[in-house]
Amino acid sequence: MAEKLIAVVGATGNQGGAVTRKLVAAGGWHVRGLTRDPDKSEARALAELGVELVKADLDDRSSLERAFRGAHGVFSVQNFWVVGFDSEVRQGKNVADAARAAGINHLVYSSVGAADRNTGLPHFESKWQIESYILELGLPVTIFRPVFFMDNFSSPNFRPALREGKLMTALALDTKLQMLALEDLGHFVAHAFGLPQQFIGEAVEIAGDELTMPEIAATLSRVTGHPVEYVRQDIEEVRKANAEWAAMLEWFEREGYRADIPYLRQMHPGLLTLEQWIRKSEWAPVSARQQDPGASRSR
Repeated sequence: MAEKLIAVVGATGNQGGAVTRKLVAAGGWHVRGLTRDPDKSEARALAELGVELVKADLDDRSSLERAFRGAHGVFSVQNFWVVGFDSEVRQGKNVADAARAAGINHLVYSSVGAADRNTGLPHFESKWQIESYILELGLPVTIFRPVFFMDNFSSPNFRPALREGKLMTALALDTKLQMLALEDLGHFVAHAFGLPQQFIGEAVEIAGDELTMPEIAATLSRVTGHPVEYVRQDIEEVRKANAEWAAMLEWFEREGYRADIPYLRQMHPGLLTLEQWIRKSEWAPVSARQQDPGASRSR
């Protein structure tokens, strides 16, 4: 395994960065990180860890083929929220085509929970199209379907309100939300590359905890020592700001994710709960520590 190379798409992004760091920490892999800008600070930080940086563009298949040369495995992820539906699908197909052309032995694709359940949500359906295309190509693939990331609580979607001690979204008080720490996605991906005989051909929905919004607020309050209350927003106000986000929240109410957390914890005993993630990331509201939530560990 020491001589095997793993190429990581989006190595300086949230998911790609988590995967890259976990592969480096696991040892035994040569990690090649793909990025559009090898000179930016996030890329330089990875280089200091021993990651080989390669400039590549998901819209340029030839650059991907060059980046995948000699690779045993490829981790693939795209960002709907940055590029939109059509571009995400195109980029996902480009990665699959380039992986096939390079003759890689194992593709690990990060999709989304419930991608296979006909949700009608554009940022879920785009990933289902990519999944289907990968399978049509006959690639040796493992598909992980992560749920809502705990790390989102450190994002601008939640940060301003949390500064004021308010957790705000439009979910009902009794709706449970499955969540996953980004670092645990990295663990599952590294685990799959290490045990291909167990994971190739599998599609697994992954989560680490399941709580209601009031329970999340209570957990934040307890761990940080800074009171946080849940304030339910009007779904129509959310829709005005982001129709896709609102539609996802409505789907959470109707259906929701279905990851088998007890089974996943047997596979990965260190799977983080929300409380463990908060403690490990040293996350805290601004008013408690005079800094942005997650500023010391932003991803």
